[in-house]
Amino acid sequence: MPSPRPSLLPKAHLHVHLESTIRPSTVLELGGPPEPDRPFASFAEFADHRARVRERVRTYDDFRRIAVEFCEDEAAQGTRYAELTFTAAAHGERVGDLGMPLAAVIDGLAEGRAHGIECRLLLDHSRRRPVERLWQTLELAAGHEEVVGIGLAGDEAFSLAPFAPVLDAARDAGLHLVHHAGETAGPASIREALDLGHAERIGHGIRALEDPALVAELRERAVPLEVCPSSNVLLGIVPSLADHPLPLLSEAGLRVTLNTDGETALADEYARVHDLFGYDLAALATAAVDASFAPEALKAKLRAEITAWDTSQRDSARA
Repeated sequence: MPSPRPSLLPKAHLHVHLESTIRPSTVLELGGPPEPDRPFASFAEFADHRARVRERVRTYDDFRRIAVEFCEDEAAQGTRYAELTFTAAAHGERVGDLGMPLAAVIDGLAEGRAHGIECRLLLDHSRRRPVERLWQTLELAAGHEEVVGIGLAGDEAFSLAPFAPVLDAARDAGLHLVHHAGETAGPASIREALDLGHAERIGHGIRALEDPALVAELRERAVPLEVCPSSNVLLGIVPSLADHPLPLLSEAGLRVTLNTDGETALADEYARVHDLFGYDLAALATAAVDASFAPEALKAKLRAEITAWDTSQRDSARA
């Protein structure tokens, strides 16, 4: 059977940070640091590098540009729908205009629809930063229909507990909640994200397997995991792709979706897990669509396009 062409497979991308997708050439044009030619030695080194990149994005045109380029690059990978994570309030505070970065990104994503991709936004907030900024994030989210949810990210050693009132308010406002958990910290961070954080999906979640009771709960509640294998390797959390727990998560009956964190191309990630673990790519793409917060009509359209791609692959194999 010929190798599948993941760049032609219609896909949904659920865990991708805008700041991590900025083209290296754009970073350099904005005066930022070059992309390292080796894996990061630690999460702290990764965070420091990304902070230096973020500092170079300053104007409305800068933010609009990186959103348009995201759409162009993702569409070339076959992404038809993305839920893009963006740290809007932190950028707004940094540039002295709380709403401008988000407004510019929304305008850029609207312009990017010309490439055949539809995007929604998830606004994130670092666990290490003040609770007041998450309230600002919630206010920003409530003012834009393009924003479908908010969530906590950053160092998982910091508890979600101080943010509980904001997360309650976000849930009550009808926003979706998605938190990073179970990546740099253990199963307790996932439990906290579910119980205190009202999480509907878990960003990463790869350490769930350390707690069989948690695995059973995630399976029973059908909570999707946003798994980012190459990113986990790049950050030194997993030693190699061959050692990644992705197939073990699937074998445990958990809902897994394949994503990049913004650290690689999505089509390349699909190709890697197909070649290494033998994943059915159409099934994997459908899982992401099913776990998304996209409107039902768009989900139905994407499922039909995935089925058509899968049929064409099978027809080619029989020819």
